[in-house]
Amino acid sequence: MPETVRDLLRPHAPDAPAIGAPDRPWLTYGALNALADDTMARLNTLGIGRRDLVAIVLPNGPEMAAAFVTLAGCCDTAPLNPAYKVDEHAFYLEDLRARLLVVAEGDEGPAVAAARRLGLRIARLAIPPDAPAGQFTLSPEDAGTTAPTDRPGPSGPDDAALVLHTSGTTSRPKIVPLLNRNVAASADHIGRVLRLTPDDRCLNIMPLFHIHGLIAAVTASLAHGASVWCSPGFNALQVFHWMEAAAPTWYTAVPTMHQAILTRAPRNADILARRRLRLIRSSSASLPPQVMAALEETFGCPVIESYGMTEAAHQMTSNPLPPAARKAGSVGIPAGPAVRIADESADRLLGPDATGEVVISGPNVTPGYEANAAANDAAFFVLDGQRWFRTGDQGRFDAEGYLRITGRLKEIINRGGEKISPLEVDDALMDHPAVQQVVTFGMPHPKLGEDVAAAVVARDGQTVTEAELRAFAAERLADFKVPRRILVLDEIPKGATGKLQRIGLAAKLGVGA
Repeated sequence: MPETVRDLLRPHAPDAPAIGAPDRPWLTYGALNALADDTMARLNTLGIGRRDLVAIVLPNGPEMAAAFVTLAGCCDTAPLNPAYKVDEHAFYLEDLRARLLVVAEGDEGPAVAAARRLGLRIARLAIPPDAPAGQFTLSPEDAGTTAPTDRPGPSGPDDAALVLHTSGTTSRPKIVPLLNRNVAASADHIGRVLRLTPDDRCLNIMPLFHIHGLIAAVTASLAHGASVWCSPGFNALQVFHWMEAAAPTWYTAVPTMHQAILTRAPRNADILARRRLRLIRSSSASLPPQVMAALEETFGCPVIESYGMTEAAHQMTSNPLPPAARKAGSVGIPAGPAVRIADESADRLLGPDATGEVVISGPNVTPGYEANAAANDAAFFVLDGQRWFRTGDQGRFDAEGYLRITGRLKEIINRGGEKISPLEVDDALMDHPAVQQVVTFGMPHPKLGEDVAAAVVARDGQTVTEAELRAFAAERLADFKVPRRILVLDEIPKGATGKLQRIGLAAKLGVGA
C-alpha cells in the first residue's frame, strides 16, 4: 500500500504516458519522476523543505497537475482558487503561514498583489519551449540567496501533502491538513473502486484547486499507472472536441457539468459513436436520478455516483461498477473508510435503516483541524477504541448497505460542489456603510442544489438596493460567493430564542426554486 505521494508515482513504466493536454506531447512517468526530483532539489536550495507550506495559484491545465504531485511529495501544498480577490488571497496566505507562492510566469494578478503586501516570497513557474504537457521550471522572483533547508528530501507518510480550508458557519474557515498517507489512501481507494489500469485515461474538466479534481482525476489516475489529460477548464462547447483529442476512458465531474455536457450531446453524435467511455463518475453534489439516466443512455456506460468531502481526502462512499448494483439517488457503499450512522449525540452507532449523522473512520481521514481544539472536539469522537469524524450530513443505509443522504446538518452552502461560509459573506456585506444587519443563507437552486442568498437590514435613515449590495460584494468576494439574491428587509425573522437562523430562512422568505 503506497503511503506517500511519491510512492504513487514510482512503480509505473517510465515510458508510459502520465499527463497530457491539448496540442502538447505527453509527459511520461519517467519524466514526471525526474521533474519531482528536480523540483524537490530546487525547493530545498530555496530553503523550502518538508513541513514548509507552498501556496499554488495556477490556471487549470497540465502544469497545475504536475505542480501539485511534484510539490506535494516534498512540502505542504495549498492550491488556491485563482478567482479569489486580493483580500481573500491575503487572508488564506497569512492564515496558512505560507513560505512561498508559486504562480505562472508573467502573472501579476490578485495572488501576487497579496503576496507582495505580506512580504511573501514568490516563485515563477515557466514552461520550456516545446516541452511536454506539465513540464516546468521554478525560479524565485527575487535574486537573493537563501540557506538550504534543514529538512531536505521527500515527505514522509505523516507529513502534510495537501492543506485546504473548509468553511464553518460559526467560526472562521478551518484548516484541514491532509497527510501524505491520507492522500495516498484516498487515491488508492478511488482507483480500486473504478478499477483503473494503465489502459485508462481520465479527461479532467474539474478545477485543480478543488479536491475533487486533484484527488479523483489526477492523483487517483497516477496512483494506478493511468494517464490524465488536462483541459484548460470546463467548457461545455469544447468537451466533445477534447474527447476526440484525448480518447479518454472516463471523466469525473459535478452534476452541473454533467447537465451542461448533456445539452451538447445531440450535436456530437459522431464523436459519441467513436469515443466510447468505460464509465462516468459524479461527486461533490447530489446527482439527480434523471440526469444519471440521461447520461447512461447518451454515453452507453455506467455512471458512478460517489460521496466525498475535504476531511476525507475526497472519497467516502461510492456506487460500484457493474455487475454490482448502482442505485440512483444513493451515494453507494463504503469505499475506503468505515462509514456508519451515529445518533444525535454521537454516543452510539446505529443499525440498518436508522437515520442519523454520517460518521467515518479510516486511513484517508485527516488527523484533525490545525490549531483548532474546539473544532476537533466537536468533529471527532472515540467509540469502542476507534476514532470517528462527524460529517455533519444526515443519512441512512438501506438493507443492502447503500447510503442515502437525507439532509444537511451543517449550514455551509453547497453551491454545486463549492462550499461557501455564510459568515464570510456576512462579513463582506457588513462592510457596506448602509448595512446594519446581515444573515447569509442557502436558497434552493434547480441545477446547483443551492445558491447564495442574503437578508439585509439597512441602518436607520439609509437606503440601499440589491444591485448596490451585489456590486459591493463582487469587489470583495469571488464570483461564486456573491449572493444571487439579496433581500432588503425591515426585520429578519428570528427563532424562538431570538437568534437569527440560517436553516429554513429561504422558505420563510420565499426565495429560491
